[in-house]
Amino acid sequence: MAQITLIYNAKNPLAKKTLDYILSLGIFKKAEPKNAIDISLEEAEKGKINAYKSVDELFKKITADV
Repeated sequence: MAQITLIYNAKNPLAKKTLDYILSLGIFKKAEPKNAIDISLEEAEKGKINAYKSVDELFKKITADV
């Protein structure tokens, strides 16, 4: 799914009415911005995390990748 970011003056009534109209058509939806915690929780649910038993194990992994 593609995403479009719009920059507009929120105090402009014509811009606000235009956005309300576009959203009322039902073919677009407003995407709420995600904060870092929500993104991290989604990654954890999808299994996109790494676990290490100790800091030394982490450093070994990091230096092995270089």
